[in-house]
Amino acid sequence: GNPHFSGWGRCPSNLETGVYRFETIKPGRVAFNDGRLMAPHVTLWIAARGINLALQTRLYFADEAQANAEDPLLAMIEPSERAATLIARRNSQTYTFDIHLQGERETVFLDI
Repeated sequence: GNPHFSGWGRCPSNLETGVYRFETIKPGRVAFNDGRLMAPHVTLWIAARGINLALQTRLYFADEAQANAEDPLLAMIEPSERAATLIARRNSQTYTFDIHLQGERETVFLDI
């Protein structure tokens, strides 16, 4: 493992634009509770003024299409096209992941 990786991190978003930037290592696949492998992902916990309970979601990686197709949690999302709200787009060396709290492109939030 990387000695500089502590297992968690925190970052605020810009109060005016809502933009955030989080740097970390890209994780590998880990086992789901039934032993099947999950796709590489980062779990996000979102807290904000006006939200009574913190929201939990996941960021998956667009360049992991095969692993994403095999991921047990992504397979449970209904309707299935909403799973796309959890996929970060790759731009050269970075990923872009937009979080929408409501509306047509509302991010899937998890109760796990």
